[in-house]
Amino acid sequence: MENFIVSARKYRPQQFDTVVGQSHITDTLEHAIEENQLAQALLFCGPRGVGKTTCARILARKINEKDGSVSEDGFAYNIYELDAASNNSVDDIRELIDQVRFAPQVGKYKVYIIDEVHMLSSAAFNAFLKTLEEPPAHAIFILATTEKHKIIPTILSRCQIYDFKRIVIEDIQGHLRNIAQKENIQYEDDALYLIAQKADGALRDALSIFDRLSTFSQKNITLAKAAEVLNILDYDQYLKIVDLAKENKIPEVLSAFNEIVKKGFDPHIFIAGLGSHFRDLMMAQNTSTIDLIEVGEQTKTKFVEQAQKWNPQQLIDAIEICNHADINYKNSKNPRLTVEIALMQLASLTANSDVAKKKSL
Repeated sequence: MENFIVSARKYRPQQFDTVVGQSHITDTLEHAIEENQLAQALLFCGPRGVGKTTCARILARKINEKDGSVSEDGFAYNIYELDAASNNSVDDIRELIDQVRFAPQVGKYKVYIIDEVHMLSSAAFNAFLKTLEEPPAHAIFILATTEKHKIIPTILSRCQIYDFKRIVIEDIQGHLRNIAQKENIQYEDDALYLIAQKADGALRDALSIFDRLSTFSQKNITLAKAAEVLNILDYDQYLKIVDLAKENKIPEVLSAFNEIVKKGFDPHIFIAGLGSHFRDLMMAQNTSTIDLIEVGEQTKTKFVEQAQKWNPQQLIDAIEICNHADINYKNSKNPRLTVEIALMQLASLTANSDVAKKKSL
């Protein structure tokens, strides 16, 4: 049996043009290399899984690639990686400084990548200051961190800082779509959108979820299976409950909520999600705000259809009811009752307006 290679490793970008969602970084670095204006100390900051280490490795290869003096096989001799999470002592940094003194055997530059640099001890930071301020001509340092605020100002002032951003949902979805096609995996676009949404801007997390879901679904990734694996309440459940509430069917709404609880879903997460659902319906009523709904296109169409059944004031009232229940949930001695009261109020919203209409007639 062949060893399985996770998608995050198998499809790790090898060139700047294949890095997802960080064009403002990759374009700047490419121009800096071309114009020979690359700083000798760079700091890559940003959330986990957005391409900091990947870009550092690509940059390390590109520097000597431009020089033309190192073959593809020779790159490894010029790139040194240090994980500061497990090598954070002053002795580790002094050992690195000793290596920096020696010029590269092949090529023009030696590149030192220090990952999770914020984990270095205070003594290690201080020992590193002088070398970082006046590095040898052949040395380039690339520091990477998820927590820039933990790095001392004297280090920050010596580095050219690149801020990596969270990758937008559409870019992650597109990358997952490309991988699915290469791997002959069947998929629903809304399922990939849900994976991208759950990853919270981290492509590595999205790829991990994608691999898990691909195995679970036997290479047929559907929205229902994605919701099941991610333990997320399906959008259809919210759509169903909102339709029942619109029809003032209080018993059916409470029964549907009970079924959701029996499946193991947290009532607190449910009521918060229901509030978000009503918020999305509010956004779906206007073409200028419809893009603020972070769901797949098929689900967005369902939202637009359901939104037409409610007037804006009813949706505002529904959001306030859900928000009130969300706030009071933890302080309640009977939290389930808090949610059920909110559901009964929601199912009575249109009943009150219908009665008012009849009276006016």
